[in-house]
Amino acid sequence: MSSEPSDRETTPKRLPSRQLFFSVFPSIMIPMFLAIVDQTIVATALPTIASELGDVERVSWVVVSYLIATTIAAPVYGYLGDTFGRRRLMFFALGLFFVSSLLCAAAPSVLLLSAARVLQGFGGGGLITLSQAMIGEVVPPRERGNYQGYLATVAITSAAFGPVAGGWITEHLGWRMVFIVNAPLCLLAVLLVFRLKGMVSTRLQGWRFDYRGLVYFVGFILPLLLALEQAQHFDAQALGFIVGLLVLSVGSLVLLLRQESREAAPLLSINLLRRAAIWQANALAACHGAALTALVSFVPLYLRVVRGASPSETGYLLLPITAGIGIGAIATGRMVSRTGMTMIFPSIGLVFASLTLFGFALAAPVMTMGQISLLLTLNSLFMGSVMGVVQVTTQTAAGPKMLGASAAAVQFSRSIGAALGTALLGALLFAHLRASDPEAAALFGRALELGPEAFAGIADARRAVLQREVADAFRLAFLALGIFTSVGMILAWSNPMRRV
Repeated sequence: MSSEPSDRETTPKRLPSRQLFFSVFPSIMIPMFLAIVDQTIVATALPTIASELGDVERVSWVVVSYLIATTIAAPVYGYLGDTFGRRRLMFFALGLFFVSSLLCAAAPSVLLLSAARVLQGFGGGGLITLSQAMIGEVVPPRERGNYQGYLATVAITSAAFGPVAGGWITEHLGWRMVFIVNAPLCLLAVLLVFRLKGMVSTRLQGWRFDYRGLVYFVGFILPLLLALEQAQHFDAQALGFIVGLLVLSVGSLVLLLRQESREAAPLLSINLLRRAAIWQANALAACHGAALTALVSFVPLYLRVVRGASPSETGYLLLPITAGIGIGAIATGRMVSRTGMTMIFPSIGLVFASLTLFGFALAAPVMTMGQISLLLTLNSLFMGSVMGVVQVTTQTAAGPKMLGASAAAVQFSRSIGAALGTALLGALLFAHLRASDPEAAALFGRALELGPEAFAGIADARRAVLQREVADAFRLAFLALGIFTSVGMILAWSNPMRRV
């Protein structure tokens, strides 16, 4: 099948580096910021939402529904962007995000709010995938490292900024304003995307959408993420439900792989994932997502429950993670652009990231808060060496016609890795505590909600024992994080694509 000339736009002219930056980066930065910040901005608003709308037992759907929708949306936008052009898909995603944000703000119940969040996630997943792919389309390969480093910094900063902004907005303006503030940013993003010219469309004659692939993909992702969310709490009563979800997910995966191997224009390119450089880079993204998301999720719990840090102290101690990853990502991007080397940076960086996590697991009980902050800073600097390199590697290996598919695959791998890593660590913590002391497991569950106040009223000697048991469980969790980064290190060292 041949491409239609009428659907092909002009290729963008090569611009000077400074002009290219001011033309491209703001246009992709705001959509990325919107999509990432809405993954976390709702977290601190959930108690207020629950108190106003009720339905407390379902309020977590507000977060989970967005995660599921963004994960499902990533390959769809990558697929359609490669076919119809990414610029027009970006307008559609921004429009959907704009409308769904207003629907979220107007929602009268948790159920309708969750439904609106699904629509918002379908828009947000497109914003993330298309932003990543647009870099590959308008930026020369040698300079992509810089831009991917910038985007990685935006992503991490947005994720850290979300809970802070959500808490402030909810306290002073109400939880509905958390969603309304998206509207002017969406309009600004639309105006900036208009400046991006020359996006290429490769629509084919006789093309048809892979509906079966999408159905099987949803059947694979939806039960998998729900099972992982349930597994975080390690509730023995939910074991049968979790197993049933996993069986459904595996069955859908088998059907999906069979469908995509037969489809002429598959939603997920199996041939693309058969290339060693690409599948190893995606596996690295999954390991990195698992380690980083679990680290950001569980370090605050450790600081609050074991060390007794206040919420403000915890926030200050987490600032080095955000700053370190941003600095590491930008520095790595610059080195990639200057040298052309890629996988050597995460190959070395993850060695030191693993050492810091193993050191934290072994020495945490004797470390001061200052030493913990220093170790977290060092860890985040080295963790910042991964994200940009993965995108540059997959986009270079995939080629210009598969930029959307490659960006979507990385986003999908990172999302699954993040969900898997968080679920495994949550289950590991509860399993260790229940095996050693059921009372400690119950107390830990209360401490997740109340903080150190959960230990009030317990005799000093018993409280010391319980806190020590919780601390030992966290040491095991940080050891598992080190294993994630070690596997990622092996994948980086073995990746055959070392230069661009």
